[in-house]
Amino acid sequence: MGLLWLVGVCLAAEGDAGGYKTGNAADVMDAAGNKFVVPQPPKGAKPEEVKAYRAFKAQAEKEPLAMKLADAVGQNRVAINLMWTLLTGFLVMFMQAGFALVETGFCRAKNAAHTMFMNFFIYPIGIVGFWLVGFALMFGGAASVPNFGGLMAQGFGKEFAISLFGKEFGLWGTKGWLLSGIAYDTTVFTLFLFQLVFMDTAATIPTGAMAERWKLSAFVIYGFFMTMFLYPLFGNWAWGGGWLANLGVNFGLGHGYVDFAGSGVVHAVGGLCGLAGAMVLGPRIGKYNRDGSPNVLPGHNIPMAVLGTFILAFGWFGFNPGSTLGASGGGNLRIGVIATVTMLASASGALAAAFYTWWRTGKPDPTMACNGMLAGLVAITAPSGFVGANAAILIGAIAGILVCLSVQLLEKWHVDDPVGAIFVHGTCGLFGVLSVGIFADGTFGVGWNGVAGAVKGCLYGDWGQLAAQLIGCATLIVWAFGVSWVFFKVLDRVMGLRVPPEVELEGLDLAETGVLAYHGFVREPEEPVVVTPPQWIPSARIPHLVEIRRPSPVNHEREGTSSIIVTEERPAPRLYSVVIEGANTERVKRRWERLCHEPQQAPPEFHEVYRHLVSFDGREFVFRGGDPERMRRAVERLFEGYLGVGAKVTVEMSV
Repeated sequence: MGLLWLVGVCLAAEGDAGGYKTGNAADVMDAAGNKFVVPQPPKGAKPEEVKAYRAFKAQAEKEPLAMKLADAVGQNRVAINLMWTLLTGFLVMFMQAGFALVETGFCRAKNAAHTMFMNFFIYPIGIVGFWLVGFALMFGGAASVPNFGGLMAQGFGKEFAISLFGKEFGLWGTKGWLLSGIAYDTTVFTLFLFQLVFMDTAATIPTGAMAERWKLSAFVIYGFFMTMFLYPLFGNWAWGGGWLANLGVNFGLGHGYVDFAGSGVVHAVGGLCGLAGAMVLGPRIGKYNRDGSPNVLPGHNIPMAVLGTFILAFGWFGFNPGSTLGASGGGNLRIGVIATVTMLASASGALAAAFYTWWRTGKPDPTMACNGMLAGLVAITAPSGFVGANAAILIGAIAGILVCLSVQLLEKWHVDDPVGAIFVHGTCGLFGVLSVGIFADGTFGVGWNGVAGAVKGCLYGDWGQLAAQLIGCATLIVWAFGVSWVFFKVLDRVMGLRVPPEVELEGLDLAETGVLAYHGFVREPEEPVVVTPPQWIPSARIPHLVEIRRPSPVNHEREGTSSIIVTEERPAPRLYSVVIEGANTERVKRRWERLCHEPQQAPPEFHEVYRHLVSFDGREFVFRGGDPERMRRAVERLFEGYLGVGAKVTVEMSV
């Protein structure tokens, strides 16, 4: 019955699904945005409005050919705008690949498949959740898109609102569930696709902030929470005709809350939600020492992250210019300015972060340079329609510095963000919102949110705009962070957010997804090798000996190669064994194999053990040299959490 109801709802088409009626003379306008057609005035209209309509009607009757041509021009204009919106939406969709590469590259190899899968899986989750209820809540109210003509020119829904202080406060839309009924319309579907990929960006951001310890089952529940509730409601208040957008009309605060392409609606919502989730989850094992000092847990593939950063920067040319929702007349040719300021802010953000880390540490950090570029892009997203080149450079540079400072602040708070999503999207998203109220120069945005004139910031005389942006930021913090924190707390109580410690130590790939990102990439030598300095530790699957000799004063380089043959004149130290008894041998082997695969990320005990190691078969470590008791303690610490109850680590001296 449920399936039949669903099919019945979808068949009840009331909109212009074929697009035959969309776009006509009413959509024709001049370069200034003035309509060609004078609409019929309502009852009680002013005499001059009635006079203008009658004059237009008389002229249209005299020139019927002109009206037919106007209908064709109107449909062509709408077609251009719909095509522009779809193409830029496709660009934004490709940003999902960029997020996947950045987040996976910044995470450790043992969690690569898990991180990549979250970035993939949020996409279908988001589509279904937004289709079910998210889009209706966000745009099924007072939202309208004049550039699309047809149904979306006036809006198709009805806003649920409450009355306070004698004003209407719109809260959510009430039409468009399952894209059915009146929403089965070509203009509505175009808006759905474009806004869907924006929503998916917001939903993806917490996957980075909470990476390397998040249960997939809890992640799926989060995905529907974000796409069906958290994101759509704030999106309605800002972009769907809700109460934030009407702060200008209702209270004279500039043009109300203004966010051209989503520094707040998309990025700050995702970043603040990620902050709440990371705080509830807690830091990764090994991130902080007992004295509170942080450890670096470096990502495993910086080239992957750099490639992902460029893919994201490319996709941003859909994100910001596409938010004009049109490319024909009426101010839509601003797209060239919007694209250019987007590029400028990305460059200044990358340079600022790179030079800051260069100054602080003596070396430019590639990871911070990437995050600096993304920070500049996030910060310019809200003001990109309203600022020029100089302001864009300044906004991007400030964002690049803010990223670096936010890292230090979060580490003091013991908030662990493996990829930097919180400070890139949260901190710089809020800054981007504020920058509209500061730097908007009054060259664009005439009539924005129903307020006359162009959008101006406080530097150009409109302090009310800055006040509206501050209210928007406060709302973002309360809503996106506060509600998310409560949600994650409840979810943690009900089903648990975090994987068990042994899974986190071993890596989430096998335990959570059943596959390894780099299966078979561990090198397995078939015969004893000599390495100086040691480059390989024997895998748990290799029981035969691997000899490791220490450097001596007598070294001879083989011509044409970089290998070093080492001779050892001193007598070899006595062999001894450290034996693990009563433990799960397979778990110990997997732990050892993971350490061998990522020696640069292994704890100090691993390097201490490996200096004297001769062989390991899953149960017995054979050593030559070093203090036996010290090696025993190192092995015990190295496998803490893997041995199980009753297991023992003992020393056996060879005869």
